Amino acid sequence: MARQILVAGNWKMNGSKDSINSLIDGIKAGLDSVDKAAVAVCPPYVYISEVTGLVDGTAIGVGGQNLSTEASGAFTGEISADMLNDFGCKYVIVGHSERRSLYGEDDELVAKKYAVARAAGLIPILCVGETLEERESGVTEEVVARQLDAVIALEGVAALADGVIAYEPVWAIGTGMTASPEQAQDVHAFIRARIAESDAGVAEKVQVLYGGSVKGSNAAELFAKQDIDGGLIGGASLDAEDFLAICRSAP
Repeated sequence: MARQILVAGNWKMNGSKDSINSLIDGIKAGLDSVDKAAVAVCPPYVYISEVTGLVDGTAIGVGGQNLSTEASGAFTGEISADMLNDFGCKYVIVGHSERRSLYGEDDELVAKKYAVARAAGLIPILCVGETLEERESGVTEEVVARQLDAVIALEGVAALADGVIAYEPVWAIGTGMTASPEQAQDVHAFIRARIAESDAGVAEKVQVLYGGSVKGSNAAELFAKQDIDGGLIGGASLDAEDFLAICRSAP
């Protein structure tokens, strides 16, 4: 099965109205040169409405960076799945390493967020990955398996067919360090094999993205690997030309 490359930009807590207008204008101007990859951007919440308006009529999908497990109520500062839907979001990131490490989101909570997103018709981008200490201790596969298994235990393996998985080695995020294409492929292959233990069809279908200092200079080599289906892009997604160079790297 041929899986389409997906390149999703995670803007994190960056941007202003002016810079976002300029960034989207730049991406739109070069979008005709992107003929194989699906493209998405995940702005901070307060700019989602701005961005969905700017990309209206284009093939660019919009996503949230996080969501609440609750539908509504007394949860100050939280954003619900219905709110994301209300403003035209297609995707939502769940379990990003920064949410796990800085805000204490554990596997169980991430699995609940995946379930809530899926139930609302959003496409969850489930982030999994190990820290440098965990990699050096040789437990990368154990960590990634635990993170995947939490979703499978709650939702069943078939639920993974409705989402996207992003492998992001924590040690390669914002550090300039990148897993080699071979290191990334090894973990992507493990993810697919782990899912195949329960359902080979889901394993073959699900897109598995790589996230960890992807740039225009290394994207083609990463995306050429058998089990790497695109990227969840951090810093490089804040520059239109850099982001487009990654999008054009789809084989």
